[in-house]
Amino acid sequence: MPLSRREIRTRAVRFVKHWKEAANEEADAKPFWYEFFHIFGIRARTVGSYEVHVRKLDNALGKIDYFWPGLLLIEHKSRGRDLQKAAVQAADYLHGVKEHEKPRYIIVSDFTRFVLHDLEEGSEIELALEELPERIGLFDFIAGYEARPVREQDPVNIRAAELMGQLHDELKASGYAGKELEVYLVRLLFILFADDTGIFELDAFYNYIVDQTREDGTDLGPQLARLFQLLNTPPEKRQKNLDERLADFKYINGKLFAEPLPIADWNGGMRVTLLECASLNWSRISPAIFGALFQSAMDAKARRNLGAHYTSEANILKLIKPLFLDELWAEFEKVKGSKPKLDRFHKKLSELRFLDPACGCGNFLVITYRELRELEIAVITAQLKGQQVVDVDKLVLLNVDRFYGIEIEEFPAQIAQVALWLMDHQMNQRISAAFGEYMVRIPLRASATILCANALRTDWQSLLPDGERYDYILGNPPFIGSKLMTPEMRAAILRIFPGVNGAGTLDFVCGWYGLAVQYMKAQRVRPSEAEQRVRPSEAEQRVRPSEAEATRCAFVSTNSITQGEQVGALWGPLLAQGIKIHFAHRTFRWNNEARGVAAVHCVIIGFADHDTDKKHLFSYADERGEAEEQLVRNINPYLVDGPDVVIRSRSKPLCKVPEIGIGNKPIDGGNYLFTDEEKAAFIHLEPASKKYFRRWLGSDEFINGWHRWCLWLGEAAPGELRSMPEVMKRVEAVRRLRLESKSAPTRKLAETPTRFHVENMPKKEYLIIPEVSSERRPFIPIGFENPSTLASNLVKILPNASKYHFGILSSTMHNAWMRAVCGRLKSDYRYSKDIVYNNFPWPTNPTVAQQAAVEQAAQGVLDARAAHTTPVSSSAAENGRGASLADLYDPLTMPPNLVKAHAALDKAVDRCYRPQAFESDAKRVEYLFGLYEKYTAGLVGVKLTKKM
Repeated sequence: MPLSRREIRTRAVRFVKHWKEAANEEADAKPFWYEFFHIFGIRARTVGSYEVHVRKLDNALGKIDYFWPGLLLIEHKSRGRDLQKAAVQAADYLHGVKEHEKPRYIIVSDFTRFVLHDLEEGSEIELALEELPERIGLFDFIAGYEARPVREQDPVNIRAAELMGQLHDELKASGYAGKELEVYLVRLLFILFADDTGIFELDAFYNYIVDQTREDGTDLGPQLARLFQLLNTPPEKRQKNLDERLADFKYINGKLFAEPLPIADWNGGMRVTLLECASLNWSRISPAIFGALFQSAMDAKARRNLGAHYTSEANILKLIKPLFLDELWAEFEKVKGSKPKLDRFHKKLSELRFLDPACGCGNFLVITYRELRELEIAVITAQLKGQQVVDVDKLVLLNVDRFYGIEIEEFPAQIAQVALWLMDHQMNQRISAAFGEYMVRIPLRASATILCANALRTDWQSLLPDGERYDYILGNPPFIGSKLMTPEMRAAILRIFPGVNGAGTLDFVCGWYGLAVQYMKAQRVRPSEAEQRVRPSEAEQRVRPSEAEATRCAFVSTNSITQGEQVGALWGPLLAQGIKIHFAHRTFRWNNEARGVAAVHCVIIGFADHDTDKKHLFSYADERGEAEEQLVRNINPYLVDGPDVVIRSRSKPLCKVPEIGIGNKPIDGGNYLFTDEEKAAFIHLEPASKKYFRRWLGSDEFINGWHRWCLWLGEAAPGELRSMPEVMKRVEAVRRLRLESKSAPTRKLAETPTRFHVENMPKKEYLIIPEVSSERRPFIPIGFENPSTLASNLVKILPNASKYHFGILSSTMHNAWMRAVCGRLKSDYRYSKDIVYNNFPWPTNPTVAQQAAVEQAAQGVLDARAAHTTPVSSSAAENGRGASLADLYDPLTMPPNLVKAHAALDKAVDRCYRPQAFESDAKRVEYLFGLYEKYTAGLVGVKLTKKM
């Protein structure tokens, strides 16, 4: 157990007094350092060695004056020598030190001066011998007080997970597998952590393996079984003649070592792997991320890219800060000047309860607990006001027993519980460092409640003591899209959303939203049995908790639940129950910059069954960048500042505009579709077929400017068809394809093999809108096509469209609406008829002049395009047409004249809506949602001054 700071300082004073008199040119360094370590209650020879020989970079033999593997290297010189040269000499020794034993610190000294080098931070601090008592805190890492910063990307996290994965594979290969192996490894994880963080005497486990087991590993299994049993035995029940080398292993409790396990058979290679694990510095391991790394290390494929298999702290903080942490810190700042208010606030902190109903390895709970303990340190500091700490244990009120999780897999559930214990111990070290009194909660008397169960089939309230409730529900439920769900998953969603139209389109995460809302509503109407039995009158008063007391929730989700059809299916029922969004992070990329990992586009939504006057909306100009925070009036399900409306599928346009449709759908197996080369080869074989070829456009062909052709035979005379044998082969292939289909309507189509499943062939010029377009483009490129071109079912077509329609649909106004409400294909925009187009609020009463201005500006856009799409030189002509729409609308290559033309169009379109300019897309969308609400309420009728 570390000495108190007061005792350490007293010893430092005595040390300085002695060595001010004793230090001279003949003085011996060993007694100096022996007494130096004694200041901290450390026996130098038990943790390190004097005069350690190593090979330097030039292969010469060097001698380290003192070496504590993994922590400290000391180079000592005679009085008055150059300490800068001494530091260079010490650094040269590092070449001969094993990688896992490289120290973090170097101390060089000449009896009268110390220079402390922190190799991780790159810092260098010099102090005189006389300054030691006042600056003794610099050496907290020796005393065991130092709370070392834990870095997410610290290589030791990855290396530890790799070694544990290797150990897993070796044990599994020996026949030790299943649940027993998982529990075995979780126990080893705890022991390794305890070996380096003060729970056990430093390196007690490492030394136990080295000293008490054979090199061939044959007795390692029984020795570990004995150790597991010992860690589950209270001191008073241990044998009196217990080997003193086992006394360093404290009673752990917490049921971690209670379950009997089969004895594992080890060999020499496996023993070496375990020793390599034990030689790492586990004090640098982050419990917040190691659980996920540990779990993925058990999978050989996942192990190849371990850096991808955890949720970064930065992403977790995006959720917990606006959910509760920022508010708690603000409250602390208000009350810290008043002792009674501060005490009440401290008590409130200690009573908060948190649930993660999809907790995995517990990273959200672990980071939440850490941040609350950091806040508690600030609270205790304010409570003490500089007073001396007598018993730090009594000052700390927060513990892990207010944390709850549900996890469907047993292994991560076990890791989550252990990770919370490990974080608790790390925070106890922080407390010890902050107040100079050692604190440790061993044996474990409190534990988190982590239930291994299906969260969508579990009563969340059942984890709690009677009469209690969760203050916050949070987490990162599974990212599984509707089309990827199993039948069991889909049944669970339909059970949670009974009778909801469109529930079959909901992603799996929506189940957690539904149950969270059910929990909130239940807390509003259900007093506990204990309240009804003991205090019936008070129970009546608590039937409806205040808004400050009501449960609040936040989940990370795929952004699809704020787009397209899912919005109506999910948020329609939630809004009807009074749910309000309190904060949200709009779409950002959820990844850890690991190689080969596909980023997921996510949102974070914080909500409750009551409103708040402070709503925070976080937006990302760059999905990989930092968020810009705004205080807004309202956040609707599309995560924009607008009224709580839900855009539902609409079969007809909201306004009096032409109806939109899809293109042609052949169901031909590709038999009627040709590239330029394929078309030429086919006509060579069948010259009479030439007149039946028509240009074919889907989204890809339209945007990227490449040619495909369709053999349209729907209006060909039977005699002409029979005169073309190669054509008849294609017709027969289509007939067979349709007959072999499992779909009855498709088999019916085999009766007319020259016709398409869907035929939409306007007789006049029409407007074409790609169904899918890149998120990078500021506008979805749309354009006019002549009737000889056939559009595929991968585009939308608008017959009878005017330049006014083209102008409105090409404007930033319409594209901002599209981005807010459309669905996505991966991250690309998916333009839909029933959601995007049919619900778009067109200008209410545009004047003739306003419509004419839009048409003129629209023509300007078409002219600007034409300047680049028409070949202007012989070389351009040789390469076919000029720039494609993909070229023209790439934000990096968009021509200046086209940018200028779109700006003029936006100005004209904006004036159709209101005289004032819109300062941003967000303001445009906010306006459009308000207009949509008026249109759907029948408060405004769209009147046109001329036919659109």
